[in-house]
Amino acid sequence: MAFFLPFSGCVKTGRNMGKSRRRVKNISALYMLPSVIGVALFFVLPFLVVIYYSLIDNPIAGNFVFLDNFISLLQNKAFKMAAANSLKFSFTAVPLAVVLSLLVAFLLDKTIPGKSRIRTAFLSPMMVPIASVILIWQVLFHYNGLVNEWLMRLGVERIDWLKSEYAPVVVVILFILKNLGYNMILFMAALANIPKEVVEVAELESATKWQIFWHLKVRYLSSSILFVTILSLINSFKVFREVYLLTGDYPYESLYMLQHYMNNMFRSLDYQKLSAAAIIMSLFMIVLIGILFFAENVVGKDLDG
Repeated sequence: MAFFLPFSGCVKTGRNMGKSRRRVKNISALYMLPSVIGVALFFVLPFLVVIYYSLIDNPIAGNFVFLDNFISLLQNKAFKMAAANSLKFSFTAVPLAVVLSLLVAFLLDKTIPGKSRIRTAFLSPMMVPIASVILIWQVLFHYNGLVNEWLMRLGVERIDWLKSEYAPVVVVILFILKNLGYNMILFMAALANIPKEVVEVAELESATKWQIFWHLKVRYLSSSILFVTILSLINSFKVFREVYLLTGDYPYESLYMLQHYMNNMFRSLDYQKLSAAAIIMSLFMIVLIGILFFAENVVGKDLDG
């Protein structure tokens, strides 16, 4: 019997450990339950309702029309103009915001005079309410604003910035200044996590600053660049607030974004086109983010190895 006592004790210990693990899993599941319920109620269920509305003729009759709403939407001139403007804005503003914030982060990663003041200057737009920023922008870019006053002193004619082909430029500058500080902080945090030993080895191997920047630091920052790009892309599709405060319901054609179209459909109670537009926008975002993840995996896979 003496030979079996230790074994039986091990069996009991194993059973107790198994019970404690199951208890921990059950407790973890209970902690996650409120989050799961919240996501289901406020994200999954509304999205299912949107899919349902996009496939019927109207909420009252509820007749199933399959893809008719999507076909009608893709033939709508206002939607095509809004989609084209949104894509132009995103593919212009997002790369500029990411590249500029990355360059500023690299600059502030060095020892330069007034480093803290420069960092505070870039972060200050984040602390200012958007209504105040729009007020400043209106003072600057109004037809009788400060920018035109400066141009007239240089002998240049006034430009109606918000009602001309220059209107997207104004919004792109506003978007970059609004997002530059936050993106910069994310990049600076990622730069601080790059192993100094790797950089020192590269310097000992006579690598140039450009080689260290492009082949080493940028590759180590690939995950951060992906995250910042996705974040900036999402923010670019939320620029409606700024444009609406600047120009109202119906801005200049080049500023008529998808959010304007969807807002007008909501106000006219055209839930079918609104739902179809939301689904197309979601599918586009999913595909684009998937491409970005694939690109990041290709760039950063050798570092993971």
